[in-house]
Amino acid sequence: MTRPNILWYCTDQQRFDTIGALGNAYVKTPVVDSLVAEGVAFTHAYCQSPICTPSRASFMSGLYPSRLHNTRNGNDTFPDWPPLISKLIAESGYLCGLIGKFHLVSAGHRAEPRLDDGFTVWQHSHAPRDDWPAGTHDYADWVRAQGKSLDDMRNSKENVDPEYHQTKWASDRAIEFIEQDHQQPWLLNINVYDPHPPFTPPEKYANMFDPSAMPGPHFEQSDKATQEMLSRVDFQPVTMSTEISELKKVQALYYAMIAQIDDQFARILNVLESTGQRDNTVIIFTSDHGETLGDHGLVQKGCRFYEGLIRVPLIFSWPGHFVTNQRSTGLVELLDLSATLLDLSGVPIPDYHQGQSLLPVLTGEQTGAHIRESVRCEYFDALDPFFTGGEGSFATMYRDDRYKLSLYHDKALGELYDLQTDPWEHNNLWDDPAHQATKHELILASFNSHVVLTTDVGSKRIAPM
Repeated sequence: MTRPNILWYCTDQQRFDTIGALGNAYVKTPVVDSLVAEGVAFTHAYCQSPICTPSRASFMSGLYPSRLHNTRNGNDTFPDWPPLISKLIAESGYLCGLIGKFHLVSAGHRAEPRLDDGFTVWQHSHAPRDDWPAGTHDYADWVRAQGKSLDDMRNSKENVDPEYHQTKWASDRAIEFIEQDHQQPWLLNINVYDPHPPFTPPEKYANMFDPSAMPGPHFEQSDKATQEMLSRVDFQPVTMSTEISELKKVQALYYAMIAQIDDQFARILNVLESTGQRDNTVIIFTSDHGETLGDHGLVQKGCRFYEGLIRVPLIFSWPGHFVTNQRSTGLVELLDLSATLLDLSGVPIPDYHQGQSLLPVLTGEQTGAHIRESVRCEYFDALDPFFTGGEGSFATMYRDDRYKLSLYHDKALGELYDLQTDPWEHNNLWDDPAHQATKHELILASFNSHVVLTTDVGSKRIAPM
């Protein structure tokens, strides 16, 4: 297979059910919809942590966060091993570029340190604020160079002008990269900050969505008892909201942010076409994790494993090479995205890598109806108590084709859902007498998965004894 260019667009905190072509009648995503029509959408793709750094660290390394020893936001350093997939791809002859967020180590109270990442082009932005020192945050520096103040715009009724928004800035930088005269295949990783909180889209986009017309969150009265039971488990914010009208406002603002992303994504794809590179470029659209968005009375993220928080978009498009208009319903992990990126670029997948390439599904060799037996997600002291008011929770999720088991190890609590009959997880079967055998079977399967997938057995064996 020809080694294609790779355009990898990763949003921040975007749920799986925010794509029009995949069933959401309330969003405005015509550009992403077109990718679904001309490519493959993996409808059951799961991140390996509901929090930014451990999730990103996992798919950039090919290891589960706990196997990598990198489970926290706010971490000081990053492990020396294994090499990042961007480094491996660059060493194979690709020109690699990063635009936007990276967040494999802490970007709090400092500029995010560079790692041995393989990126020749590095246009970095973390949170779109004004408090970054000059020369440490490319987006903030650019806004200042335009004579604008991010703080002034953020505090205005109109919010940040679309012309000076981080999503627009990322598109501008991507277009500059694509328009260059490339002498080698390239990989461009674009990481916009939206639809991450705060939910403050430009007024122009906010006005496109009427909160009263929104469908509202997935919430039932049974959620109150479950969240009360889990109140000692880390989450941000720590209070539960059940005011549906307020949650619909959040939903409308969130969808507005996604509409802006779609508009800016269109500009990038148009330049791919105009420069004649579209036919030889794989386009990938995904996110690092989701957002609760009012489901179960929760907003934002933390130590929970509900579908809205850990299931993300994952769409591939390469017309003429990949099958088109296919919805793959098999379980996949973002580790599989990681392995697929290596496979696409012709890099042998290392034996330690814990993902599996999705190329057989993309090319039609496999149907994609069944890919993995189960998927796994972790939360190990992932958020600082500053955000949760907690003390550092430890939990894991194990999901097979039918059931989802969440274990809160430090609190002796758990959740069990039959996703076949209860897809939005309102009926916790943890204490249900009729499901005790199933619960115990899943606890054992989850424990075995944890031991096998995350145990570090130490240095390489060099002899029988």
